[in-house]
Amino acid sequence: MKEKLTYHLVTLGCPKNDVDSLHLERLLETGDLKPTNKIQEADSIIVNTCGFIEQSKAQSIETVHELAKIKQANQKLIVAGCLTQIAAEEVQESEPLIDHIFGVGEWEAVAKTLGVGNVPIHDIPKSVIKVTGPSAYLKISDGCNAPCTFCVIPKIKGALKSASVGRLVDESHRLVEAGAKELVLVAQDSTAWGEDLGIKNGLPELLKILGHEVGPDVWLRLMYAYPSRVRPPLIEAMAEIPNVIPYLDVPLQHGSENMLRKMRRPWKSSKTREMIANLRDAIPEITLRTSLIVGFPGESDDDISELLEFLEEIMFDHVGVFTYSQQKWTPAGEYNDQVIDSIKNERRDLVMQLQQKISEKRASRFIGKTMSMLIEGNGESDNGDPIAIGRTVREAPEVDGLVFAQGQAKIGSKVKVKIEDSGEYDLFGRLL
Repeated sequence: MKEKLTYHLVTLGCPKNDVDSLHLERLLETGDLKPTNKIQEADSIIVNTCGFIEQSKAQSIETVHELAKIKQANQKLIVAGCLTQIAAEEVQESEPLIDHIFGVGEWEAVAKTLGVGNVPIHDIPKSVIKVTGPSAYLKISDGCNAPCTFCVIPKIKGALKSASVGRLVDESHRLVEAGAKELVLVAQDSTAWGEDLGIKNGLPELLKILGHEVGPDVWLRLMYAYPSRVRPPLIEAMAEIPNVIPYLDVPLQHGSENMLRKMRRPWKSSKTREMIANLRDAIPEITLRTSLIVGFPGESDDDISELLEFLEEIMFDHVGVFTYSQQKWTPAGEYNDQVIDSIKNERRDLVMQLQQKISEKRASRFIGKTMSMLIEGNGESDNGDPIAIGRTVREAPEVDGLVFAQGQAKIGSKVKVKIEDSGEYDLFGRLL
């Protein structure tokens, strides 16, 4: 009997790329290919690249170079994804040992290159759906219609393309049947879901449908909400649907109206404050996350002061802070008032120092509470006692902190934890 061909897949970038890689793996398994963690044993090496900012572009190219150095004569090196969508020639010229290059969404073509027949990416057997932990990503749309001056996503992904309700229901069923206790809804702009399908204000209805379909015990977590689209119908749906957890990620990008105008983002601070007040009124226990960019062209000390004042007032639970990356194919990339790297880094550190204090204060409000916890791993304390590691509703996978609890539990399970202490990002407790 002929042995199965093997592949080694490297995924770079955001959770949306994780979803794409998962779909590719499903396709490859239908063609009797199997994954391997040992690069030297793989028949094919595949890299799913990221090209969102210059740092991610550099990381993608460096990863390809490192893999090419150890590539054997009988192995294929395949590079695909966001970076190759916008810079295929540059990538190929930088590394002649690449055998095949594909752009965004060409996963069926990748699979075909490796001998897999024509199997639609969303119509594969349930037997190949795997969930390795308690959570799984559900990508509800791709592409984006927002005009942000710093972002190359529309160039990479194109316009908004929403997945149909039927496809999302089917995918959610598959993931839950495979063991997922939490579905994390992701998109470039999750709140725009359905607009290209002629569905106005569709996300609240989608949440109601998914909430019913997956059952009351499966968490639905919403990421990447566009600020001006967090409207009363969405807030009401989040408050009313039992398994839509009290957590929302709203990337604001800045707190200065001047900067937000230049970024072509929703810039009226009064509207943002109203939106956050509405969320907290309707869902008092809600955990709020945002992302910020510092060092955007033309940013002044006054803009940073305005941002710091905004953070002190709003008190987000979690904040990701990034330095601006000058990006080709974007309006901001052509601005002549770029900020030097040393100042960008100083401002990022300044914002993070403040946010660490805020995050620690926000985390302390959970001390004494009993919460549900998804188990992601087990370990030991310094004195050898068993420790369970996981997340509650306040921590999204990969981007927020963790919970460390005395005791052990099965990975992938949902258990109760009594919170006894907190830090800047993490919670500490014991399993009940």
